Order: sequence, then structure tokens, then C-alpha cells
Amino acid sequence: MSKELFFPVVETERLALRPIAIEDADSLLGISSDPEVMRYWNTAPWETIQDAIDFINASNDAMRRQTSLVLGVYLKSTGELAGKCMLFSYDKESRRAEIGFGLGRSAWGRGYIGEAGEALIQYGFNSLGLRRIEAEIDPDNQSSAKALERLGFSREGLLRQRWEVNGIVSDSAMYGRLASDPSAMAS
Repeated sequence: MSKELFFPVVETERLALRPIAIEDADSLLGISSDPEVMRYWNTAPWETIQDAIDFINASNDAMRRQTSLVLGVYLKSTGELAGKCMLFSYDKESRRAEIGFGLGRSAWGRGYIGEAGEALIQYGFNSLGLRRIEAEIDPDNQSSAKALERLGFSREGLLRQRWEVNGIVSDSAMYGRLASDPSAMAS
């Protein structure tokens, strides 16, 4: 599999999805240090610029190793980093990966998750040859649940007491979408 497959630029009408550059560390920190943005993540809000730099370096390393695809979500109109989206826990043999998103609060409610999500899903199915994409969310995260359902994911189960972050125990709702699902073919 070509290394370029893990360093793509995927464009939509309003967005460009591409690897996050080290120059965007400040913007990424601004997004990922917001407790509301990180509320349902399995990590605490970031505290320092080093957290952002470490994330960017680890993401690029994972892409070089072809284990994850981590892309910034950039607004075409301004070039601003609005958030990140990723396909991770990539299992080449099983043709499966997990999808995740993190958008800054200023980008909420604008349809960017649907736009970036469908582009990333189609990239996963069509370019990476995935058969299945999974998502794991906190069942209290209704915004993500609705976004996943709009993207054609089906809720497949609940993993009780799956995570503990900062002493708070939470469940995980599991979602899946197959390349063969009708919604996956209507792109």
C-alpha cells in the first residue's frame, strides 16, 4: 500500500482534510484545551503546547507506519484549522478502522462533521479498501450519536463502564458502518 495513501489531501465543498502541520500546534491546542470539546474524549483537556506538538508528531508517525490516518479539518475560505478527524485502530487484514472527530466550538453546528465525515468515510472505503468503520462514543454524547446516524452508522451495542478519565467512569456506545450498507453507496 502506497505511503501517500496515509498523507492525503481530501477536499469537500467547504473543507480540506490534510495532515496537521506543526505550524498549527497553537490552533490545535486552542481546540483540544477546551473542556467542552474534550468532554467526551477518553483523555483530559490538553494543557500545554507540548501536548499539541506531541499529538502532531505521534499522528505523523502513525501515518508513516500506516496504522492511523489523522487529518486536520481546515476551512477552505480562511485556511483556519477547525478540528481533526481520524481513522485509527486500522486493521489492514480485517479491513476495518475506527473513526473519530474533534471540532473546535466555533465550528459546531455548521455541518462540518457530516461533510468531513462522509469524505473521510468514502476515502476509507474507496482508497484504503476498508470493509467496516466503527465508532465508539459516550452514550451521553447526543450530538455525536446524531452525527453518526446521519452518516449512516448503526448503533450496535453498549460497553458498560468502558473508560475512566479523571475519576469519572463512563460507558461506550458502539456504532458501525459497512462499505456494503446502502447509505455507504449513496455518495
